[in-house]
Amino acid sequence: MKSLKKYSIPFTGLKLGKHQFEYDIQDDFFDEFEYSLVKKATLHCEVELDKQETMLILNFKIDGTIDTTCDRCLSQLPQQVDITEQQLAKFSDELIDEDEEIITLGKNDHEIDVAGLIYEYINVAVPFTSVCDNEGETPYCDKEMLEKLNSFSANGEQSEQTDPRWDALRKMNK
Repeated sequence: MKSLKKYSIPFTGLKLGKHQFEYDIQDDFFDEFEYSLVKKATLHCEVELDKQETMLILNFKIDGTIDTTCDRCLSQLPQQVDITEQQLAKFSDELIDEDEEIITLGKNDHEIDVAGLIYEYINVAVPFTSVCDNEGETPYCDKEMLEKLNSFSANGEQSEQTDPRWDALRKMNK
């Protein structure tokens, strides 16, 4: 976790107003998280910290590419991401239970760690299913795997014999 120390923003010495922080996020960032969905990425993160009297407003802008696995041909597939998020951090000595969206900072806190937030925003942005746009036409597609899948599906449709017990149900769908 020592490599994540650079993602801690010391807010105590900052003047009121907006401050910019930038991070380049590479594969080593995700190595720090044991069960990360993302293993390889080339991302740029900009954090705008707006320090106010009673709170911090953090605006995140993350863009770049993450490597996912195509759910159809199992090849590595780069996915473009463009993430914009906002996080509020309130200065208070008591925990705020009713709203999980607000981070509570006590009087002994002098910095805010944004590594966990960046990690969460990136992993939430990973598409639920990853499939090449033009199947078989992109340089990322595993053409051999696609041919094999198509041959199995074609053989399955032609040689499939129907069970006569299901005929009554098929008539109901028509």
